[in-house]
Amino acid sequence: MIRYREGSCGTKRQGVRMNVVDFIRRELTEDDWMADGACRGLSHLFFPTAAERPQTRERREEAAREVCASCSVRLTCRDFAREQREYGFWGGETEDERHAAGYRLIAPIGVRARQTS
Repeated sequence: MIRYREGSCGTKRQGVRMNVVDFIRRELTEDDWMADGACRGLSHLFFPTAAERPQTRERREEAAREVCASCSVRLTCRDFAREQREYGFWGGETEDERHAAGYRLIAPIGVRARQTS
């Protein structure tokens, strides 16, 4: 649905496009294990910022790997990320490592997108 709003001189301008979410196809997952993750509150380590530099990415992922190393739900987290095709660092594994293990992202970006086409 496209909503229109009135401009300052009474003209209608296109506003924000609103999408309808299809709840019928939503797949429920068992994610109670997330409450036990050592990463709670540390999302800045597990998901990159826009235009992250390679050196910064390496340092961030190394810090995330250290958090995951002592986590009691690491394997469950890794399996979840593989099955759900998640982005970011999950269960001690980067997107690239999941990709190399045969778990493809739904919409690959960057280098992976060029390699898979």
